[in-house]
Amino acid sequence: MALEDAKTQVDMAFTRPDPRGLAFENAFGGATSFLRRRYTKDLAGIDLAITGVPFDQAVTHRAGTRFGPRAVREASTLMAFDAPFGWGYDPLTEFAIADAGDLAFDYAKVADFPDTLTAHIRGILAQGAGTITLGGDHYITYPILKAYAETHGPIPLIHFDAHSDTWADDDLTRIDHGTMFYKAVKTGVVDAARSVQVGIRTDNPDTLGIAQIPAREVHEQGAARVAERIKAIVGDRPCYLTFDIDALDPAFAPGTGTPVWGGLASWQVAAILRDLAGINLLGGDVVEVSPPFDPSGATAIAGAHVALELICLWGWTRRKG
Repeated sequence: MALEDAKTQVDMAFTRPDPRGLAFENAFGGATSFLRRRYTKDLAGIDLAITGVPFDQAVTHRAGTRFGPRAVREASTLMAFDAPFGWGYDPLTEFAIADAGDLAFDYAKVADFPDTLTAHIRGILAQGAGTITLGGDHYITYPILKAYAETHGPIPLIHFDAHSDTWADDDLTRIDHGTMFYKAVKTGVVDAARSVQVGIRTDNPDTLGIAQIPAREVHEQGAARVAERIKAIVGDRPCYLTFDIDALDPAFAPGTGTPVWGGLASWQVAAILRDLAGINLLGGDVVEVSPPFDPSGATAIAGAHVALELICLWGWTRRKG
């Protein structure tokens, strides 16, 4: 569709006739579906579903990530005009991608939330689509991984974060965004030996056997070397990538609940993610974007870019296969 055709379009979040293709509508108007994809719960024929999980009741410090999915969607509208730079292909044109909306849950029944989210992702996977999820606090990754592990067994995890989120917690009823990967490893959801954490800069001596590439090593070794190390660890196994926005330094992403200095720069993340092309990515998420702490919107913009890179990674192997 050319720019001239934009005059005849009426909010492609609802009227897009084909789930493939770029969008040439005004970025400042219309419904804020992710990348101007069509909103739909019917995923027949859809390759990849974007879904939001506006949950932030597992945080240890500043709340606000319940507004993350909405902010990331809004930021993404400016990115729907062009093919992603540097990839050499356009996943928005080659694949049928839809916005499946947000998870519906009762905020007053927190104990029910994990199973509700697992069932939501299971339902999307059952329709034949993969998922890229917009959070929400980081706890949401655990219930999502459970749904994937039902089919694929223990999942190799690529985890970008300032924190390991593997602090010991043997109470499976606790809902905490700092302990869920401890539980994921202990319950056999995550394959620790094939997993890696990138950008870590808070102390937790027990890694549970997960490889770590601290932020300082990223700075010293460079993006290309880090991507090589990640790919060597994960191998060709089907994997999942979770990106906590606080992997970025607060200078690049101040809108998050537990910011830590010394983090990754946006250019480093862009280079690493693009150099991961070829991994067998099942799905991914972007979490911990907290708009109340960033009136500039820069954090949501970063989150939208990461989500688009995850789409590119997801599509790369499929188009080559």
